Amino acid sequence: MTSLSPADAERLRAAFQRCRDMDGTLNEQLRAYADASREVFPAYGEAVDRLVARLGGNGGGETAPRPGDPMPPFMLPDESGRLVTLPTLLEDGPVAVMFFRGHWCPYCRLNVRAVVQALDRIEAMGARIVAIVPETQEYTRQLKVDSAAPFPILTDLDNGYALSLNLAIWLGAEIQNLLSYQDMAKFHGNDGWMLPIPAVFVVGRDGIVKARFVDPDFRKRMEIDDLLAALESASADR
Repeated sequence: MTSLSPADAERLRAAFQRCRDMDGTLNEQLRAYADASREVFPAYGEAVDRLVARLGGNGGGETAPRPGDPMPPFMLPDESGRLVTLPTLLEDGPVAVMFFRGHWCPYCRLNVRAVVQALDRIEAMGARIVAIVPETQEYTRQLKVDSAAPFPILTDLDNGYALSLNLAIWLGAEIQNLLSYQDMAKFHGNDGWMLPIPAVFVVGRDGIVKARFVDPDFRKRMEIDDLLAALESASADR
């Protein structure tokens, strides 16, 4: 099986809604979706396992900024085309810079939703969230609307910023074939099939990375409690 039938796509949508609405931590929801996805589309689950093993063997994301390193600044357009810079975001407090694969990725949608649900606590600390995806503004707007995210979602076209952090990866021909039902060339404005490794960098007002989460397995994300703890610690450093 090299692609997804309409019936299986519907089964995946139902599994996503079930996992989204279940009680549990973010990673419990993600694991539940990964298990359901593997049942519906086993070829993709196995291909992802091989991709993760390849990335792990190559040290995927290892050389991205670590706690104690300065976070390289960025200037990227938000969903309305307004340029957003890291120094401006840091004026008010610490920032969690979060890389996502795109609006089409169910793991990213679960992740964004969990962050949105924690926003009251994040903002009460004086901290902020910014999301970065390799998609054009048409699709960052879609992600923003679908998730009701009030924080900026920035376009990193051609993965320029992710590449500078050693986070951008080529998915490979096998996964490109299995995901052919997704119009990646339209989403990205190119047909390179490059995505960022999902990652979180908690950056203090001084521009220094205080905590990070980088895992080449996109099915795993920084737990919300860990994000809150890192932002709280960074807020106390001011």
